[in-house]
Amino acid sequence: MPHAEIAEVFGAQWPRLVATLRADLGDLDLAEDAAQQAFERASERWQADGVPDAPGAWLMTVARRWAIDQIRRDVRWAGREDDVRAIISRPQRDRGAIDDDLLAMIFGCCHRALDESARVALTLRYVVGLPTASIARAFLIPEPTMAKRLVRAKKKIAATRVPFEVPDRERLSDSLQEVLKVVYVIFSQGHAAPAEQLIRGDLCDEARWLASCICDLLPDEPETWGLAALLAFTDARRPARLDDAGEVVLLRDQNRELWDGSAIENGRRLLGRALQQRRVGTYQLQAAIAAAHSTAPTFGDTDWSTIQRLYAVLARVEPSPVVELNGAVAASFADGPHAGLQLLEPIADDLATYHYFHLARADMLANAGRLEEARSAFDRALDLCDSDAERRAITRVASEALATAP
Repeated sequence: MPHAEIAEVFGAQWPRLVATLRADLGDLDLAEDAAQQAFERASERWQADGVPDAPGAWLMTVARRWAIDQIRRDVRWAGREDDVRAIISRPQRDRGAIDDDLLAMIFGCCHRALDESARVALTLRYVVGLPTASIARAFLIPEPTMAKRLVRAKKKIAATRVPFEVPDRERLSDSLQEVLKVVYVIFSQGHAAPAEQLIRGDLCDEARWLASCICDLLPDEPETWGLAALLAFTDARRPARLDDAGEVVLLRDQNRELWDGSAIENGRRLLGRALQQRRVGTYQLQAAIAAAHSTAPTFGDTDWSTIQRLYAVLARVEPSPVVELNGAVAASFADGPHAGLQLLEPIADDLATYHYFHLARADMLANAGRLEEARSAFDRALDLCDSDAERRAITRVASEALATAP
Protein backbone atom coordinates (compact mmCIF):
# COMPACT_ATOMS: atom_id res chain seq x y z
CA MET A 1 0.00 0.00 0.00
CA PRO A 2 1.41 3.47 -0.87
CA HIS A 3 3.00 5.42 1.97
CA ALA A 4 0.71 8.39 1.22
CA GLU A 5 -2.41 6.34 1.97
CA ILE A 6 -0.94 4.99 5.19
CA ALA A 7 0.07 8.51 6.22
CA GLU A 8 -3.51 9.67 5.59
CA VAL A 9 -4.86 6.92 7.86
CA PHE A 10 -2.32 7.82 10.53
CA GLY A 11 -3.27 11.48 10.37
CA ALA A 12 -6.93 10.63 10.82
CA GLN A 13 -6.38 8.13 13.64
CA TRP A 14 -3.65 9.85 15.70
CA PRO A 15 -5.80 12.37 17.64
CA ARG A 16 -8.40 9.88 18.87
CA LEU A 17 -5.84 7.15 19.49
CA VAL A 18 -3.66 9.33 21.73
CA ALA A 19 -6.68 10.86 23.45
CA THR A 20 -8.22 7.46 24.25
CA LEU A 21 -4.91 6.00 25.41
CA ARG A 22 -4.33 8.98 27.68
CA ALA A 23 -7.79 8.53 29.17
CA ASP A 24 -7.22 4.79 29.65
CA LEU A 25 -3.67 5.00 30.97
CA GLY A 26 -3.72 8.35 32.74
CA ASP A 27 -0.23 9.08 31.39
CA LEU A 28 0.39 11.37 28.42
CA ASP A 29 3.96 10.18 27.80
CA LEU A 30 2.94 6.53 27.85
CA ALA A 31 -0.01 7.26 25.55
CA GLU A 32 2.26 8.98 23.03
CA ASP A 33 4.86 6.20 23.14
CA ALA A 34 2.20 3.53 22.73
CA ALA A 35 0.66 5.33 19.77
CA GLN A 36 4.04 5.70 18.09
CA GLN A 37 4.79 2.01 18.59
CA ALA A 38 1.43 1.10 17.05
CA PHE A 39 2.07 3.33 14.05
CA GLU A 40 5.55 1.84 13.55
CA ARG A 41 4.09 -1.67 13.66
CA ALA A 42 1.34 -0.65 11.24
CA SER A 43 3.77 0.88 8.75
CA GLU A 44 5.52 -2.50 8.55
CA ARG A 45 2.44 -4.72 8.48
CA TRP A 46 0.17 -2.63 6.29
CA GLN A 47 2.73 -2.30 3.51
CA ALA A 48 2.40 -6.03 2.98
CA ASP A 49 -1.12 -6.80 4.13
CA GLY A 50 -2.98 -3.57 3.43
CA VAL A 51 -4.96 -1.43 5.84
CA PRO A 52 -7.39 -3.50 7.95
CA ASP A 53 -11.14 -2.88 7.80
CA ALA A 54 -11.06 -1.14 11.21
CA PRO A 55 -7.64 0.59 11.36
CA GLY A 56 -8.49 2.49 14.53
CA ALA A 57 -9.34 -0.70 16.43
CA TRP A 58 -6.18 -2.40 15.07
CA LEU A 59 -3.98 0.48 16.22
CA MET A 60 -5.69 0.65 19.61
CA THR A 61 -5.18 -3.08 20.23
CA VAL A 62 -1.49 -2.93 19.36
CA ALA A 63 -0.95 0.25 21.38
CA ARG A 64 -2.68 -1.16 24.45
CA ARG A 65 -0.68 -4.38 24.34
CA TRP A 66 2.59 -2.45 24.10
CA ALA A 67 1.55 -0.14 26.94
CA ILE A 68 0.61 -3.08 29.15
CA ASP A 69 4.03 -4.65 28.54
CA GLN A 70 5.68 -1.39 29.53
CA ILE A 71 3.52 -1.07 32.64
CA ARG A 72 4.46 -4.56 33.77
CA ARG A 73 8.14 -3.65 33.52
CA ASP A 74 7.79 -0.28 35.22
CA VAL A 75 8.45 -0.24 38.96
CA ARG A 76 6.07 2.70 39.31
CA TRP A 77 3.24 0.27 38.61
CA ALA A 78 4.46 -2.42 40.98
CA GLY A 79 1.58 -3.90 42.96
CA ARG A 80 -1.02 -2.45 40.60
CA GLU A 81 -2.02 -5.63 38.81
CA ASP A 82 -5.66 -4.61 39.10
CA ASP A 83 -4.94 -1.57 36.93
CA VAL A 84 -3.24 -3.73 34.33
CA ARG A 85 -6.12 -6.21 34.26
CA ALA A 86 -8.60 -3.34 33.90
CA ILE A 87 -6.79 -2.03 30.84
CA ILE A 88 -6.58 -5.49 29.31
CA SER A 89 -10.28 -6.18 29.81
CA ARG A 90 -11.55 -2.74 28.79
CA PRO A 91 -13.53 -3.11 25.55
CA GLN A 92 -13.17 -0.90 22.50
CA ARG A 93 -15.37 2.08 23.29
CA ASP A 94 -18.01 3.58 21.06
CA ARG A 95 -17.44 6.72 19.01
CA GLY A 96 -19.18 8.96 21.53
CA ALA A 97 -16.82 7.98 24.32
CA ILE A 98 -13.78 8.36 22.07
CA ASP A 99 -14.96 11.83 20.98
CA ASP A 100 -15.28 12.76 24.65
CA ASP A 101 -11.67 11.66 25.14
CA LEU A 102 -10.54 13.83 22.23
CA LEU A 103 -12.44 16.83 23.56
CA ALA A 104 -10.92 16.26 27.01
CA MET A 105 -7.47 16.12 25.40
CA ILE A 106 -8.07 19.44 23.65
CA PHE A 107 -9.18 21.14 26.86
CA GLY A 108 -6.25 19.65 28.77
CA CYS A 109 -3.66 20.83 26.26
CA CYS A 110 -5.21 24.33 26.29
CA HIS A 111 -5.59 24.65 30.05
CA ARG A 112 -4.99 28.14 31.43
CA ALA A 113 -2.42 26.81 33.93
CA LEU A 114 -0.06 26.51 30.94
CA ASP A 115 1.44 29.47 29.13
CA GLU A 116 0.31 30.19 25.58
CA SER A 117 3.40 28.81 23.83
CA ALA A 118 3.02 25.53 25.76
CA ARG A 119 -0.67 25.29 24.89
CA VAL A 120 0.05 25.73 21.19
CA ALA A 121 2.93 23.24 21.19
CA LEU A 122 0.96 20.61 23.12
CA THR A 123 -2.06 20.99 20.86
CA LEU A 124 0.02 20.65 17.71
CA ARG A 125 1.84 17.61 19.08
CA TYR A 126 -0.89 15.62 20.83
CA VAL A 127 -4.12 16.73 19.15
CA VAL A 128 -2.93 17.43 15.60
CA GLY A 129 -0.05 14.95 15.72
CA LEU A 130 2.66 17.10 14.14
CA PRO A 131 6.21 15.85 14.76
CA THR A 132 8.28 17.91 17.17
CA ALA A 133 10.60 18.92 14.32
CA SER A 134 7.69 20.40 12.33
CA ILE A 135 6.44 22.37 15.34
CA ALA A 136 9.96 23.71 15.92
CA ARG A 137 10.20 24.88 12.32
CA ALA A 138 6.87 26.67 12.63
CA PHE A 139 8.16 28.64 15.62
CA LEU A 140 11.65 29.20 14.19
CA ILE A 141 13.41 27.45 17.04
CA PRO A 142 15.72 24.40 17.11
CA GLU A 143 14.07 21.00 17.51
CA PRO A 144 15.83 20.29 20.86
CA THR A 145 14.45 23.57 22.22
CA MET A 146 10.91 22.62 21.23
CA ALA A 147 11.40 19.14 22.69
CA LYS A 148 12.45 20.68 26.01
CA ARG A 149 9.42 23.00 25.89
CA LEU A 150 7.12 20.00 25.50
CA VAL A 151 8.86 18.18 28.35
CA ARG A 152 8.49 21.22 30.64
CA ALA A 153 4.82 21.52 29.71
CA LYS A 154 4.18 17.86 30.52
CA LYS A 155 5.98 18.21 33.84
CA LYS A 156 3.76 21.17 34.68
CA ILE A 157 0.70 19.15 33.73
CA ALA A 158 1.79 16.47 36.19
CA ALA A 159 2.86 18.89 38.93
CA THR A 160 -0.29 21.02 38.84
CA ARG A 161 -2.58 18.09 38.01
CA VAL A 162 -4.06 19.74 34.95
CA PRO A 163 -7.39 17.98 34.40
CA PHE A 164 -8.00 16.32 31.05
CA GLU A 165 -11.74 16.65 31.14
CA VAL A 166 -14.59 18.50 29.48
CA PRO A 167 -15.54 21.38 31.81
CA ASP A 168 -19.04 21.50 33.19
CA ARG A 169 -21.54 23.95 31.75
CA GLU A 170 -20.67 26.71 34.23
CA ARG A 171 -16.97 26.65 33.30
CA LEU A 172 -17.28 25.68 29.66
CA SER A 173 -17.49 29.19 28.19
CA ASP A 174 -14.25 30.48 29.72
CA SER A 175 -12.35 27.26 29.00
CA LEU A 176 -13.63 27.18 25.43
CA GLN A 177 -12.27 30.68 24.85
CA GLU A 178 -8.80 29.40 25.78
CA VAL A 179 -9.17 26.55 23.29
CA LEU A 180 -10.39 28.79 20.47
CA LYS A 181 -7.58 31.23 21.12
CA VAL A 182 -5.01 28.45 20.69
CA VAL A 183 -6.60 27.45 17.37
CA TYR A 184 -6.55 31.08 16.23
CA VAL A 185 -2.89 31.47 17.23
CA ILE A 186 -1.99 28.35 15.23
CA PHE A 187 -3.82 29.76 12.20
CA SER A 188 -2.18 33.17 12.62
CA GLN A 189 1.24 31.50 12.81
CA GLY A 190 0.53 29.96 9.42
CA HIS A 191 -1.26 32.91 7.87
CA ALA A 192 1.49 35.41 8.67
CA ALA A 193 4.56 33.43 9.68
CA PRO A 194 7.33 35.59 11.18
CA ALA A 195 9.86 34.63 8.53
CA GLU A 196 10.61 34.92 4.83
CA GLN A 197 8.18 32.01 4.35
CA LEU A 198 5.24 34.32 4.99
CA ILE A 199 2.54 31.67 4.65
CA ARG A 200 2.68 28.24 6.28
CA GLY A 201 -0.22 26.50 4.57
CA ASP A 202 0.19 23.37 6.67
CA LEU A 203 -0.51 25.29 9.88
CA CYS A 204 -3.50 27.04 8.29
CA ASP A 205 -4.87 23.65 7.26
CA GLU A 206 -4.33 22.16 10.72
CA ALA A 207 -6.02 25.12 12.41
CA ARG A 208 -9.04 24.81 10.12
CA TRP A 209 -9.19 21.06 10.83
CA LEU A 210 -9.06 21.76 14.57
CA ALA A 211 -11.84 24.35 14.31
CA SER A 212 -13.98 21.91 12.32
CA CYS A 213 -13.28 19.16 14.84
CA ILE A 214 -14.37 21.38 17.75
CA CYS A 215 -17.55 22.29 15.85
CA ASP A 216 -18.37 18.58 15.55
CA LEU A 217 -17.62 17.98 19.24
CA LEU A 218 -19.44 21.08 20.56
CA PRO A 219 -22.17 21.80 17.98
CA ASP A 220 -24.20 24.00 20.33
CA GLU A 221 -21.44 26.56 20.92
CA PRO A 222 -21.82 29.36 18.34
CA GLU A 223 -18.31 30.77 18.79
CA THR A 224 -16.81 27.50 17.55
CA TRP A 225 -18.71 27.96 14.28
CA GLY A 226 -17.77 31.64 14.25
CA LEU A 227 -14.07 30.82 14.48
CA ALA A 228 -14.36 28.16 11.79
CA ALA A 229 -16.08 30.71 9.54
CA LEU A 230 -13.43 33.36 10.22
CA LEU A 231 -10.64 30.96 9.30
CA ALA A 232 -12.46 29.86 6.13
CA PHE A 233 -13.01 33.42 4.91
CA THR A 234 -9.46 34.47 5.72
CA ASP A 235 -7.83 31.38 4.25
CA ALA A 236 -9.82 31.80 1.04
CA ARG A 237 -7.47 34.67 0.16
CA ARG A 238 -4.34 32.53 0.57
CA PRO A 239 -3.75 31.93 -3.18
CA ALA A 240 -3.63 35.68 -3.88
CA ARG A 241 -1.62 36.93 -0.90
CA LEU A 242 1.79 36.49 -2.54
CA ASP A 243 2.82 37.22 -6.12
CA ASP A 244 4.90 34.93 -8.33
CA ALA A 245 8.08 36.32 -6.78
CA GLY A 246 6.83 35.62 -3.25
CA GLU A 247 6.22 39.26 -2.43
CA VAL A 248 3.27 40.41 -0.31
CA VAL A 249 0.17 41.54 -2.24
CA LEU A 250 -2.08 43.87 -0.26
CA LEU A 251 -5.80 43.14 -0.02
CA ARG A 252 -6.70 46.03 -2.32
CA ASP A 253 -4.36 44.73 -5.04
CA GLN A 254 -5.19 41.02 -4.86
CA ASN A 255 -6.62 39.20 -7.86
CA ARG A 256 -9.96 38.13 -6.43
CA GLU A 257 -10.43 35.55 -9.14
CA LEU A 258 -7.71 33.57 -7.34
CA TRP A 259 -9.66 33.51 -4.09
CA ASP A 260 -11.00 30.10 -3.10
CA GLY A 261 -14.71 30.27 -3.81
CA SER A 262 -15.47 27.00 -2.04
CA ALA A 263 -13.81 28.28 1.15
CA ILE A 264 -15.91 31.47 0.96
CA GLU A 265 -19.10 29.43 0.53
CA ASN A 266 -18.05 27.26 3.44
CA GLY A 267 -17.46 30.39 5.51
CA ARG A 268 -20.98 31.60 4.72
CA ARG A 269 -22.46 28.27 5.77
CA LEU A 270 -20.47 28.19 9.01
CA LEU A 271 -21.32 31.78 9.90
CA GLY A 272 -24.99 31.13 9.20
CA ARG A 273 -24.88 28.14 11.55
CA ALA A 274 -23.31 30.31 14.26
CA LEU A 275 -25.79 33.15 13.93
CA GLN A 276 -28.78 30.79 14.15
CA GLN A 277 -28.08 30.43 17.86
CA ARG A 278 -28.43 34.18 18.50
CA ARG A 279 -25.48 34.43 20.89
CA VAL A 280 -23.09 36.70 19.09
CA GLY A 281 -19.43 36.68 20.16
CA THR A 282 -16.12 38.08 19.02
CA TYR A 283 -15.27 35.39 16.47
CA GLN A 284 -18.69 35.69 14.84
CA LEU A 285 -18.22 39.47 14.53
CA GLN A 286 -14.76 39.01 13.04
CA ALA A 287 -16.17 36.41 10.66
CA ALA A 288 -18.89 38.86 9.57
CA ILE A 289 -16.19 41.46 8.84
CA ALA A 290 -14.21 38.89 6.86
CA ALA A 291 -17.39 37.97 4.98
CA ALA A 292 -17.90 41.59 3.95
CA HIS A 293 -14.40 41.64 2.49
CA SER A 294 -14.73 38.23 0.85
CA THR A 295 -18.03 38.92 -0.88
CA ALA A 296 -17.07 42.30 -2.38
CA PRO A 297 -16.42 41.83 -6.13
CA THR A 298 -13.70 44.52 -6.04
CA PHE A 299 -11.89 46.46 -3.34
CA GLY A 300 -13.78 49.58 -4.38
CA ASP A 301 -17.09 47.78 -3.88
CA THR A 302 -16.31 46.90 -0.26
CA ASP A 303 -19.14 47.84 2.11
CA TRP A 304 -16.97 49.91 4.45
CA SER A 305 -19.92 51.38 6.32
CA THR A 306 -21.06 47.93 7.40
CA ILE A 307 -17.50 46.96 8.34
CA GLN A 308 -17.19 50.16 10.38
CA ARG A 309 -20.41 49.33 12.28
CA LEU A 310 -19.23 45.78 12.93
CA TYR A 311 -15.94 47.04 14.36
CA ALA A 312 -17.88 49.43 16.60
CA VAL A 313 -19.84 46.47 18.00
CA LEU A 314 -16.66 44.42 18.35
CA ALA A 315 -15.02 47.27 20.27
CA ARG A 316 -17.86 47.13 22.78
CA VAL A 317 -17.76 43.34 23.10
CA GLU A 318 -13.96 43.05 23.28
CA PRO A 319 -12.32 46.47 23.62
CA SER A 320 -8.74 46.73 22.38
CA PRO A 321 -6.59 49.36 20.64
CA VAL A 322 -6.10 47.05 17.65
CA VAL A 323 -9.86 46.73 17.17
CA GLU A 324 -10.12 50.52 17.33
CA LEU A 325 -7.32 50.80 14.77
CA ASN A 326 -9.19 48.54 12.36
CA GLY A 327 -12.35 50.55 12.95
CA ALA A 328 -10.45 53.73 12.14
CA VAL A 329 -9.21 52.22 8.87
CA ALA A 330 -12.79 51.29 7.93
CA ALA A 331 -13.91 54.84 8.80
CA SER A 332 -11.21 56.32 6.59
CA PHE A 333 -12.58 54.41 3.60
CA ALA A 334 -16.22 55.02 4.52
CA ASP A 335 -16.04 58.70 5.51
CA GLY A 336 -12.65 59.93 4.31
CA PRO A 337 -9.10 60.10 5.73
CA HIS A 338 -9.85 62.89 8.20
CA ALA A 339 -12.47 60.73 9.94
CA GLY A 340 -9.95 57.92 10.25
CA LEU A 341 -7.19 60.18 11.56
CA GLN A 342 -9.48 61.56 14.22
CA LEU A 343 -10.18 58.05 15.49
CA LEU A 344 -6.46 57.24 15.59
CA GLU A 345 -5.57 60.01 18.02
CA PRO A 346 -6.90 58.36 21.23
CA ILE A 347 -4.94 55.14 20.60
CA ALA A 348 -1.64 56.64 19.42
CA ASP A 349 0.18 56.04 22.71
CA ASP A 350 -1.16 52.48 23.09
CA LEU A 351 0.06 51.50 19.61
CA ALA A 352 3.23 53.61 19.49
CA THR A 353 5.39 50.55 18.72
CA TYR A 354 2.90 48.76 16.45
CA HIS A 355 4.04 49.19 12.87
CA TYR A 356 0.58 48.60 11.41
CA PHE A 357 -0.66 51.67 13.29
CA HIS A 358 1.95 53.89 11.65
CA LEU A 359 1.33 52.29 8.26
CA ALA A 360 -2.41 52.96 8.49
CA ARG A 361 -1.80 56.51 9.69
CA ALA A 362 0.68 57.13 6.87
CA ASP A 363 -1.84 55.99 4.27
CA MET A 364 -4.52 58.28 5.72
CA LEU A 365 -2.13 61.23 5.88
CA ALA A 366 -1.13 60.69 2.24
CA ASN A 367 -4.79 60.57 1.17
CA ALA A 368 -5.36 63.78 3.12
CA GLY A 369 -2.52 65.48 1.23
CA ARG A 370 -0.25 65.80 4.30
CA LEU A 371 2.77 64.38 2.52
CA GLU A 372 5.61 65.22 4.93
CA GLU A 373 3.73 63.76 7.87
CA ALA A 374 2.89 60.72 5.75
CA ARG A 375 6.54 60.23 4.81
CA SER A 376 7.56 60.33 8.48
CA ALA A 377 4.84 57.83 9.40
CA PHE A 378 5.94 55.44 6.64
CA ASP A 379 9.53 55.70 7.92
CA ARG A 380 8.35 54.92 11.45
CA ALA A 381 6.47 51.85 10.19
CA LEU A 382 9.63 50.65 8.46
CA ASP A 383 11.70 51.15 11.61
CA LEU A 384 9.31 49.04 13.68
CA CYS A 385 8.76 46.22 11.16
CA ASP A 386 11.07 43.21 11.59
CA SER A 387 10.02 41.26 8.49
CA ASP A 388 12.08 41.93 5.36
CA ALA A 389 9.20 40.91 3.09
CA GLU A 390 6.79 43.27 4.85
CA ARG A 391 9.38 46.05 4.78
CA ARG A 392 9.59 45.69 1.00
CA ALA A 393 5.79 45.88 0.82
CA ILE A 394 5.74 49.02 2.99
CA THR A 395 8.37 50.63 0.74
CA ARG A 396 6.24 49.92 -2.34
CA VAL A 397 3.08 51.23 -0.66
CA ALA A 398 4.85 54.39 0.48
CA SER A 399 6.22 55.07 -2.99
CA GLU A 400 2.81 54.64 -4.63
CA ALA A 401 0.89 56.58 -1.96
CA LEU A 402 3.24 59.57 -1.95
CA ALA A 403 3.36 59.67 -5.77
CA THR A 404 -0.42 59.64 -6.21
CA ALA A 405 -1.41 61.73 -3.19
CA PRO A 406 -3.69 64.73 -3.87
